[in-house]
Amino acid sequence: MKTFKSIAGALFIALLSIGMLSAQEEVGDIVTSTQITVKPGHHIQFIEGVKKWKECYTENNGEGKWSMWKRHQGEGNVYALVATMENWAEMDKEDLPGEACYLTLLNFISPHIEKVEENISQVMPEWSRAWPEDATVAWVTFFKVKKGYYFKEAVTALNDAVKEKEGEPRGLWRDFKGGSPDMPDYMVSTPFKSFADLDVKRDSPAKIHRDKVGEEKADEMRDKWYESETESWSYIYVLKPDLSN
Repeated sequence: MKTFKSIAGALFIALLSIGMLSAQEEVGDIVTSTQITVKPGHHIQFIEGVKKWKECYTENNGEGKWSMWKRHQGEGNVYALVATMENWAEMDKEDLPGEACYLTLLNFISPHIEKVEENISQVMPEWSRAWPEDATVAWVTFFKVKKGYYFKEAVTALNDAVKEKEGEPRGLWRDFKGGSPDMPDYMVSTPFKSFADLDVKRDSPAKIHRDKVGEEKADEMRDKWYESETESWSYIYVLKPDLSN
């Protein structure tokens, strides 16, 4: 899949000028995620600006693919623009269609953005399921970890139990590459076809693991989990097809 870096990179440059899932391979795709906070009162203008940029990009034969997700909770209007690369070398490629649409970005998107945060992460195939094409809702949980070896041991144990019972893991895991001290270390995105799927009752991974290994071993793994994790937080994101490509 060709890298889409036009909006992610150009948004950052444009902001400076005026004053943020995919198929996986054995190594794991590299994912760029740009979190965009829209200025209060500028939501409609921002949406129209992204549509205008998308139209310009496709008219210039742009081949990049991306998905735009709107965060459902929290303060303000926040979007996540997500794109994938097979390897780091894709970042070296020119994006001529994106450059052709730079003024559209500058004039019709950037004025409506409060801030942008760019992150890079990598899919962890050993823990992950394939991302379904019909997913429109994602429950995303972020983790800051203080003891990575305990965390990996616990996730592997719970994932193995879920795979044994259900045939595959429930989410797509990524580990973050660099970033500020406030950045998470890992995240997992659990896909749903719609909000109605959230009403489906399923055993938790912890219960599935407990049923598999028994109380004593499950308690040992639970203790390692709590010892490894510094903090975690979650958001629900909703796919916006009209802003995606």
